[in-house]
Amino acid sequence: MVRIAGETLHVHFLGTAGALPSPQRNPPSILIRRGSDTLLFDCGEGTQQQMMRARTGFTVNAIFITHWHADHFLGVFGLVETLAFMGRTDPLPIYGPPWVGEFVDLVQGISRHVRGFPITGYALEHGSVVPFNGYTVRAFATFHGIPGLGYVLEEDERPGRFNREQAIALGIPPGPLFGRLQRGEAIRIVRDGVETEVRPRDVMGEPRPGRKIVYTGDTRPLQRLPDAAGMVRDADLLIHDATFDDEEADRAREVLHSTAGEAGEAAAASGARMLALVHISSRYTSTANHIRDAKRRYEGDVILPADLTVLEVPFRS
Repeated sequence: MVRIAGETLHVHFLGTAGALPSPQRNPPSILIRRGSDTLLFDCGEGTQQQMMRARTGFTVNAIFITHWHADHFLGVFGLVETLAFMGRTDPLPIYGPPWVGEFVDLVQGISRHVRGFPITGYALEHGSVVPFNGYTVRAFATFHGIPGLGYVLEEDERPGRFNREQAIALGIPPGPLFGRLQRGEAIRIVRDGVETEVRPRDVMGEPRPGRKIVYTGDTRPLQRLPDAAGMVRDADLLIHDATFDDEEADRAREVLHSTAGEAGEAAAASGARMLALVHISSRYTSTANHIRDAKRRYEGDVILPADLTVLEVPFRS
C-alpha cells in the first residue's frame, strides 16, 4: 500500500461479535492507532488477549464506551489490572454516556490494591467533542433502547499542496523558505531590487480534508437518525452495526439493531467511502448474505472483517 506523508491511521478489529462471543469472534472492541496515539472504542470481554494476539501493545490513551450493555465494557476490568501490573502511571480517561462515573467507581472498587494511575470517567452527550493532537473524537446519539453514543474520529484539515513551480516563478530559491511557507509563515524576498512579501496562499493549494472514521456501536440504522446526519457524512470508513442479515429485519427492529442491508443504506446515504460490518450475531456460520445485502444498497467497498483484521486508512489524495 502506498503511504502519503503524515500520521499513519490503523484500525484493529479486535472483536466483531454480537452480544454473544463465538469461537471465531470476540465481543466488541475496535482499536484505532493514529500516529503514536491508541484509542479503544468499546472493550468487550477478552480485549486484552486480543491486543496480545494483535501485538498492539498496551499504551492506551483513552477508552470510549458506546453504551452500558455488558458485551461492550466487561473487558475494562481485566485490562485495567494488566495495565497496573505493567506499572502504568499515566492517567486513564474513560469516556461514555451517562453512568460512566458509576462505572469507573466499580472499576476502582473491584480491586483490593492501590493502582499506580488514576482512572477518570467523563460523561459525553450528543455533540460532545474530545480534542487530541491533530484530531478530535465527537460523540453522536444512537438508538438502541438505552442511552448510547457513536463516535466520529476526524483529523484536522491538512495544508494544501505546495506549488513548487509557482514558488520558483515568484523568485523564491529552493530551500528553507519553501518549508516556512508550507508551515504557514509569510516570507519576504528581494526580487529585481524590490522587497516583496510572499504569503502561503500564494503558493499553496486549498486545504485538504483529514481522514474520518465513524463507529456506530449498537444502533438502528444510522441514516434514520437525523441528529447525526451532519456529523457522520463523508467518512473514509463507516463501521456499522450489522447484527443480522436482511432476512431477520423484523428481529433487528425488535431488538433495536441493524441489518447488513440497512448498514449499506447508511453508507450510501452518508457518502462513506468504505463500509465495515460488525457486531455479527453468533447465529451465523456464514456471512455471505451480509455482504450480499450490503452491496445491494451501497456501491462502495464493503468488508466484513474477521477478528484481528488490521485496516490502514489512507488519505484521500
